[in-house]
Amino acid sequence: MIPFTPPLADIKFILTRLIGLERLSALPGYEAVSEDVVDAVLDETAKIASEVFAPLNDSGDRIGAKFENGKVTMPPGCRDAYQAFVDGGWNALPVSTELGGQGLPWSLAMPVQEMLQAANLGLALCTLLNQGAIEAVEAHGDASLKTKFLPKLVSGEWTGTMNLTEPQAGSDVGAVRSKAVKEGDHYKITGQKIFISYGDHDMAENIAHLVLARLPDAPEGTRGLSLFLVPKIMVRDDGMLGEANDVRVVSIEHKLGQHASPTCVMAYGDKGGAVGYLVGNEGGGMAGMFTMMNNARIGVGIQGLGLMERSYQQARDYAKSRVQSRDLLKPKDGPVTIIHHPDVRRMLLWMKAHTEAARALAYSAALANDISKRSPDEKQRQTAQARIDLLTPVVKAWLTDLSNEVTSVGVQVAGGMGYIEETGMAQHMRDARVLGIYEGTNGIQANDLVFRKMARDGGLAFQDFIGEMEAFLPTLAKQPGDDCATIHKHLANAIECLNLSGTWITKKAKDDARIAAAGAAPFLRLFGNVAGGYYLARSAVLAQDDMAIRAGDPDFLAAKLMTARFYAEHVLPQCAGLAATVTEGFSISLAMPEEAF
Repeated sequence: MIPFTPPLADIKFILTRLIGLERLSALPGYEAVSEDVVDAVLDETAKIASEVFAPLNDSGDRIGAKFENGKVTMPPGCRDAYQAFVDGGWNALPVSTELGGQGLPWSLAMPVQEMLQAANLGLALCTLLNQGAIEAVEAHGDASLKTKFLPKLVSGEWTGTMNLTEPQAGSDVGAVRSKAVKEGDHYKITGQKIFISYGDHDMAENIAHLVLARLPDAPEGTRGLSLFLVPKIMVRDDGMLGEANDVRVVSIEHKLGQHASPTCVMAYGDKGGAVGYLVGNEGGGMAGMFTMMNNARIGVGIQGLGLMERSYQQARDYAKSRVQSRDLLKPKDGPVTIIHHPDVRRMLLWMKAHTEAARALAYSAALANDISKRSPDEKQRQTAQARIDLLTPVVKAWLTDLSNEVTSVGVQVAGGMGYIEETGMAQHMRDARVLGIYEGTNGIQANDLVFRKMARDGGLAFQDFIGEMEAFLPTLAKQPGDDCATIHKHLANAIECLNLSGTWITKKAKDDARIAAAGAAPFLRLFGNVAGGYYLARSAVLAQDDMAIRAGDPDFLAAKLMTARFYAEHVLPQCAGLAATVTEGFSISLAMPEEAF
């Protein structure tokens, strides 16, 4: 099994050069963010990821979570690994100091999560859910709820879950039937939830379930849903744990991947009703849940990124060690390692380019998130919020679609050895498959991008992003050498394709929603491809600038420039075809009679 090595060089390059630490340290509350702080956080995360989480990835997959006698038991080692995560204060990293957190930027918390998810996604998923639960309670909970639950959630001593899905209510959240009846200062919750990640486990002494349910007189649909915090174990007024709540695990699912992560069927109220506390207002459940879901959607994108990096590393290292066939240029020299073969090099560079493009896009979204929360300028906060709103469905869907493709290519690089379980390549592919499904399927993300994030403001946030990319093109054009000239040619064409398609689909979203929906998925792919190319192009310019003054590792910088050129030549030309699919490809799919499928 090839060990995991966190990609610290690329992570630090993006944070210090592409993002710019000076932009973070200029935000109120982030003044202490320096290169020394970033190095310390990332280096320590790399240790826990590679030395504590990663060694459990294979055994966790093989053994899996177990459900016996109404309780879930995690695979051996997971409890100690999670405790090491808690003891190190990692759960509190992006939480405000007022709540007991470390008050560090999301732009730093995201790389931390990437390394943990790459090391052991099944285990690290629990830590993502915690962050979302904290943000939802902080944003919508009343003072008493925050006092009783946030300290333990922030520390990681207790964990959080998100309970939306029911047997009849998957993507159609408005079909939720779970009931809530007010009783004094709390509510009694009854109903069943399915697909609840970490609905039960033995790594923490308590679990705070965030549950969507409907009051007796509530209207139908999402407007009638309220959000409740339902603890696994009741918490007394003194903060100590009391008796068990009326919550139980019915079963856990047998899944394609993520075997170490328990996916539970939950029953609420078998004995008369589980005690739940209102989060926010009655009827305001979706507002509270979307706070958690938007956090989770970015997090799921990061999960995809982590699997891309892990798969690429294993494929690369395998290709450097596997001897097979002869070099086409020197056939008389005998067999060589497969990294000498052109098609293997093509696949590896395809994996590397997409992984680095995805990382740059995700971290840039995190920067927008930090600015939206911390900038003292209201207009800047609003602009940044519009940017993170725009990018959230792209980060979630584009990165998770790519994770399925990159992990599949990783198996291909390793050939027959990739297909068997012993190498670990197949696990990454299995673990990645659900990422495009949970937290809103990627088709829903595409509709969210078109109908909510673009049509809502008439495409203003989209045009702001287009304007930013177009404003960069003259800088790219002035760069010396053939590499940047090639990148400029392809990026300029791709931006034009995206701009024209975005204008078209924004109009169609208002004029003919069915046509816009048919083109939404290829449009999101087009958006991701162009945005990834833009951030790689910016990275290429920075790398070339650093090489000119002999700053940094010359091999790393040269690879950065070549990777950006490969992406420009191999990925960006596809944007014209995607644009045509967006504006023309809807006709057949909509005209096809149902019986022809």
